[in-house]
Amino acid sequence: MSQGGEKVTATSLRATKAAGERIVMITATDCSLARIVDDAGVDIVLVGDSLGMVALGYDSTLPVTMEEMLVFTRAVARGTRRALVVGDMPFLSYQVSAEEARRNAGRFLKEGGAAAVKLEGGAEVAATVASIVAMGVPVLGHVGLTPQAVHAMGGYRVQGRDEDRAREILDGARALESAGAFAVVLEGVPRRLAARITAALRVPTIGIGAGPECDGQVLVLHDLLGLYGGHRPKFAKRYAACGEEAGRAVRQFCEEVRGGIFPDEEHSFD
Repeated sequence: MSQGGEKVTATSLRATKAAGERIVMITATDCSLARIVDDAGVDIVLVGDSLGMVALGYDSTLPVTMEEMLVFTRAVARGTRRALVVGDMPFLSYQVSAEEARRNAGRFLKEGGAAAVKLEGGAEVAATVASIVAMGVPVLGHVGLTPQAVHAMGGYRVQGRDEDRAREILDGARALESAGAFAVVLEGVPRRLAARITAALRVPTIGIGAGPECDGQVLVLHDLLGLYGGHRPKFAKRYAACGEEAGRAVRQFCEEVRGGIFPDEEHSFD
């Protein structure tokens, strides 16, 4: 989808795929970062549960709570004008019961200011997705490598390399589409499988570690800007070294304060 223009909606994204245009999605964790990515022309701003690692210091996404997600989602929503804001439903917010899933999905819109939510899983969550969609909440699906199931998968591994698992992921994506998902994230799957799923679905696919044939791409902003010092996956291209530049600036500030250089006359009041 091209930069500028009208507000992006879950409905408009389907037309984007039909027109052969690519969709850009980036994560954000606060109002300032949301303004930057929104002004840059991003189509979807995902308040991802990856904030558990990049913002809260957890070792995985699993400890992230609904209350934490709502705080960050509110901040991102305040900084976003054009892009579609999607709240990532954290672990245990939708797995226990459909009623609890609906309530938490509604909280993302009512309390968080989001316009849609994201759930991980394929056929096993399709009924939950349909239930949430039925109450008027747009849902973004997510199949392949699903971080909330990292222990069941035996770690962060590429999924769908054998035909049985590939078929399971494809069937899961189709089930999500049938349940009413407006798009499906494909994470950590072989390029050929992602292309196969993209061709099979009428709704857009958004890849992360899934090759270039998807209808769109997503990256974690902290990886893109070089702000996260933890493990960086192969697919996470670094477009800037903001973390290194920020460290240089802070070191210079320390030196100038300790050396009596700052504040100077320019930065003081008469």
